Amino acid sequence: MIQIEKLRKVYRARGRAVTAVDDVDLDVREGEIFGVLGRSGAGKSTLLRCVNLLERPDAGRVVVDGQDLLALSGGDLRRARQGIGMIHQHFGLLGSRTVAGNVAFPLEVMGVPRAERAKRVAELLELVGLSEHAKAYPAQISGGQKQRVGIARALAGRPKVLLSDEATSALDPETTASILELLRDLNRRLGLTVLLITHEMDVVKRICDSAAIMRDGRVVESGRVRDLLLRPGSELARGLFPLPAANVRPGTTVVDVTFEGDSADKPFVSTLARTYSIDVNILGGAVEEIGDTRIGRLRIELPGDPEINAAQLAHLRESGLTVEVHGQAPAYEESLADGESVAHGESLAHGESLADGPAPVDGESLADGPAPVDGESVAGGAAVVHGEAAQTAEEALS
Repeated sequence: MIQIEKLRKVYRARGRAVTAVDDVDLDVREGEIFGVLGRSGAGKSTLLRCVNLLERPDAGRVVVDGQDLLALSGGDLRRARQGIGMIHQHFGLLGSRTVAGNVAFPLEVMGVPRAERAKRVAELLELVGLSEHAKAYPAQISGGQKQRVGIARALAGRPKVLLSDEATSALDPETTASILELLRDLNRRLGLTVLLITHEMDVVKRICDSAAIMRDGRVVESGRVRDLLLRPGSELARGLFPLPAANVRPGTTVVDVTFEGDSADKPFVSTLARTYSIDVNILGGAVEEIGDTRIGRLRIELPGDPEINAAQLAHLRESGLTVEVHGQAPAYEESLADGESVAHGESLAHGESLADGPAPVDGESLADGPAPVDGESVAGGAAVVHGEAAQTAEEALS
């Protein structure tokens, strides 16, 4: 539905040139929710605004629903833009208009007759749950309700694509959850393709089918969320499952084990300990519901160097688990899915996530994501599992 090829946008002022988007390729499939994640200044908003040509790129192609927007002009471009809705971080409502008047505004611009316009506004307000607030003004409703008005307005022209520019960053957690649920519902009911930008890992976890991570104007990782979480060395996995720093002690092997679905119910930790008569230290871990799938990561420490643990590591992989040994480069580049890319040398340090580093400007903050699990099974980063001490991955984390 959206193909972005070799996109480049440079801002020039006072003799300086700042490259906001640098040679970006992105492919958003029809009917999916695609999240672009990154810190403030990474180029996310500029990329989004290039999709509907609010910002005109200096180079590259932007194809939406089969049309190359950069090849269009005048009436053809206006008609193509009607198929792209957009919701904004700070709502962008007209204070002098009622809720119904704000939703009706784009229909007025498009020349829709009054009777048809009133019918469409009523449909949209019912769709976003605001029928009873039709005559209220923006100053009389809450932030979450304002964003619902923004969503209804963006859908007025029956778009196939919806762009979301940090739509939940100004909202409290409970309201954020309700807006994300609404976006997912609209995605399924209307078949909308949604491209959203965010700095919150929780947004990706809750509703995104695919995701990309941007840094310094470039996409450093992209693909389906599930595939990224199961990929050794994935930044997205480290952001969603932040674990303690991997301090590899001499004579030990530190391993990150990623599991999903039924694998979480398998007693792989205790099986490993029994089979090889070794003590397994659990250094940290977390389990999350990603879409309809339960996915988790566990950091464990095995006695002996990686060469000594070759059989143990093979055992984990044969059990259907994704295994990443600290201190070894992940050999996964050749198995990337179509359209996915990972920039070499760009991965975060172990234990670092998008939540680390200096705070973004304008009051924005990065979601910290789930904290490593503490408790008896992960006590002080050195719990010992041997024999029957932990039956499943989830029990090990409880």
